[in-house]
Amino acid sequence: MDFSSKLLENAVNEMSQFPGIGKRTALRLVLHLLKQPKEHTQKLSQSLQLMRDEVIFCKICNNISDRDVCEICSNPNRNGEIICVVEDIRDVMAIENTGRYRGHYHVLGGKISPMDGIGPGDLNIISLVERVKSGNVKELIFALSSTLEGDTTNFFIFKQLETYTINITTIARGISVGDELEYTDEVTLGRSIVNRVPFESSLKST
Repeated sequence: MDFSSKLLENAVNEMSQFPGIGKRTALRLVLHLLKQPKEHTQKLSQSLQLMRDEVIFCKICNNISDRDVCEICSNPNRNGEIICVVEDIRDVMAIENTGRYRGHYHVLGGKISPMDGIGPGDLNIISLVERVKSGNVKELIFALSSTLEGDTTNFFIFKQLETYTINITTIARGISVGDELEYTDEVTLGRSIVNRVPFESSLKST
């Protein structure tokens, strides 16, 4: 792709680093920005810089937040005795959009995947075990994607917690095997949360 401007080329190269955006899409986005008033581009740049500098992770659940404790963990109307274990912030947003879940979350930050060099120590598993150790948690819901990596992560956490008196469940398999949570429609995901099953039962069925 030939560019008449090095500045334009640099902007396209940076934009094309975003997931799912190729050079042609990046060029279209950059040219769109060029047509907008400068104030629009400045606001976009400032908002991205502010997000990068000031967004933090909740010290309880590891969800993205503007404060030390996120709005979900600090909400007195949420049930702190139930924790839904998810891979990342996108899954929190997907479940919240169903309007069917009123407990807390724990964001692992990924899934165990030896092929990608991701082991248990790379995830927020120790802090999850500590939350269970506190004795305040009555139920843990596994809501990871139904992939080999997701199932491996579920089983690893299950083994870490099998000595504790806690109800461990998993979302119902209304979600197709191999599907990512964030792409599941809200009705199916909501039903999967409500109709969750004991985790040990899911092991026997596989």
